[in-house]
Amino acid sequence: MYFAALLARTEDGWKASDTELDDVETLSDLADLAREASPDEDTVLVLIEQEDAWFGVVRVDGEDDPRIYVSDAAAAARSAYGELLLTDELLGREPGSDGADLDALDLDGTEDGESESDDEDEDDEDGSAADAVPHSPVGDSEILDDLGISQKELRILDAEDALGTIAEALGASEVLETVR
Repeated sequence: MYFAALLARTEDGWKASDTELDDVETLSDLADLAREASPDEDTVLVLIEQEDAWFGVVRVDGEDDPRIYVSDAAAAARSAYGELLLTDELLGREPGSDGADLDALDLDGTEDGESESDDEDEDDEDGSAADAVPHSPVGDSEILDDLGISQKELRILDAEDALGTIAEALGASEVLETVR
């Protein structure tokens, strides 16, 4: 099960809204959606989680490029929404390089929260696509430093309660719960 919300920082504090990602096809689309949530070009956080598997934070500050953090790249790679966040740049790959195509990964149902089988190491024919995505956090781990969540604190968050912990540290837990 997925949950996605936008948290926009305003003069009056944080404003939350749930968001539908079905029409979002690229990271650029996601950034545009975030920018629409804050006409004053304030900070907007897109919080995405797949229950007990991974979470992601996309930070958009005005017209700056989005900053991204994903708690578990391999788990996110098996998810349609996670795939939006896992750019070649984020994964440290050359754009269009062999093995860089996340479409080659088998979306085997684990994107819906099902547990993986013991055949986790089973790859596609050339064996490169699944190995190219690390089973670790990727992205800008300092994404929330200036908002009170250090790199160390972010990296140790458990996917099960990460968004609640982030919202609590921002002073936005009540507004986030209203859209959950």
